[in-house]
Amino acid sequence: MSPVTAGVLQLLALIAALALAYRPLGDYMARVYSSEKHYRPEKWIYKAIGANPSAEMRWPAYLRGVLAFSAMSVLFLYALQRAQGILPGSLGFSAIDPDQAFNTAASFVANTNWQSYAGEQAMGHVVQTGGLAVQNFVSAAVGMAVAVALVRGFARSRTGELGNFWADLVRGTVRILLPISVIGALVLVACGAIQNFAGIHEVGQFLGGTQQWNGGAVASQEVIKELGTNGGGYFNANSAHPFENPTPFSNLFEIFLILVIPFALTRTFGRMVGSLRQGYAILATMATIWLAFTALMMWTESAHHGPAFDVAGGAMEGKETRFGIGASAIFSVATTLTSTGAVNSFHSSFTGLGGGIQLLGMQLGEIAPGGVGSGLYGMLIMAIIAVFIAGLMVGRTPEYLGKKISTREIKLAACYILITPALVLCFTAAAMALPTPPHSMLNSGAHGFSEVLYAYTSGANNNGSAFAGLNADTQWFNSTIGIAMLLGRFLPMVFVLALAGSLAEQKPVPETAGTLRTDKPLYAGLLVGTIVIITGLTYFPALALGPLAEGLAS
Repeated sequence: MSPVTAGVLQLLALIAALALAYRPLGDYMARVYSSEKHYRPEKWIYKAIGANPSAEMRWPAYLRGVLAFSAMSVLFLYALQRAQGILPGSLGFSAIDPDQAFNTAASFVANTNWQSYAGEQAMGHVVQTGGLAVQNFVSAAVGMAVAVALVRGFARSRTGELGNFWADLVRGTVRILLPISVIGALVLVACGAIQNFAGIHEVGQFLGGTQQWNGGAVASQEVIKELGTNGGGYFNANSAHPFENPTPFSNLFEIFLILVIPFALTRTFGRMVGSLRQGYAILATMATIWLAFTALMMWTESAHHGPAFDVAGGAMEGKETRFGIGASAIFSVATTLTSTGAVNSFHSSFTGLGGGIQLLGMQLGEIAPGGVGSGLYGMLIMAIIAVFIAGLMVGRTPEYLGKKISTREIKLAACYILITPALVLCFTAAAMALPTPPHSMLNSGAHGFSEVLYAYTSGANNNGSAFAGLNADTQWFNSTIGIAMLLGRFLPMVFVLALAGSLAEQKPVPETAGTLRTDKPLYAGLLVGTIVIITGLTYFPALALGPLAEGLAS
């Protein structure tokens, strides 16, 4: 079987699995976030944190909850890393340096999971399981809570109340992420992923010496790493490591975990706003972009450009022979079109155009289908922009889901889409202009520039993957990427929640013959075009200096 055929068959199997899970999971999540019942374990949590889950919040209060919880999470995770040397189960590892501890704390709380360290050489069991794995759950739940708050803004009228952040956070963790993770961890253990608290031990011979491995609760962390679109690996090789991703089946299962909640949230959206067709329109937009990027990536990596490619059947450099080109391409697109950041191949070794596809996937805003929660609210922001553009074309006040998109709403949406590009381009320009940061580049020329651009694109968009040719474990990169991750995560949430509050206060606008139908294929096409054009106008000059120049020169 050719690599292309194998890749297509895996893609079809993945689509079938996602289709089967779409309806039950989407409906279940809608019931979870609409329920007024509190389970006993949830009540214990509310009592412990002193929260009243039944109290409705307006958007400033909801935002304060998000920021307060996230700030405490950063401080806790930072302190845990700095105290590692005196903690049990540290495997003999010392405390993490201050700049790297800040970077890692910001990374995992921001749902980015960018790693400037090798996990098996730096983190003990307590930090991995009690710190990083916990943040994998709650940072994903925060994103889902903000997305649900925006959906309520569309669904409600004549009130500024968006629900209760603490109830949304706890329900997302306890009722959605935790049960799926338990089942998923059992699947990964059955596939061969390890799950233990073993210490460091030497195995076999490696280039004349022994090789050291340490165990860990890998399967349980791996499943929420993918399910919560986090991406931080237990080992430096991430999902290319056989302890994390042992077989082609586990590889396909992990891709499924990455995509299942972001896609299913479109049905949750449709169910909560009372129109499943609106959810299908958003789903169609996400799926169109995802399939197009996957097809392009498989083509660029499978095209033959010389004798080495002919012998290998495509660009096999940096790819696991267990997975091949097809599975590596599918995984790469899934991880860069979501905010996952997990990798099963070496992104720096992809072809020039393949690296450009990875970059562009993140620069779209990771909305196809995007991160858990963040993908949905990012796509809804783009939907508002598309409606506004359509309104300008016909000279009519734009409306979306019965809400008028006035000056206030469009300003908030515009601020949202400007934040991340500003962070990416400004930090990249600073890194290239200053004398010290370029010394971290493994390569010169267009590929070296792509390494730096990729790092800040990944950080500001809360992705977490890397070209890996860049030595990011320096004070400059640890600090600036950490700042980019925090600002890229929480500044957009400010505008999302402000927009949700503004929409919730409106009264519904009756649909007329002149109302743009946002549940039709025509609108989905307009939305795809809007996303591509906005991203292209923003990032094309930078892409031309990096991956496009490299791809055209090869």
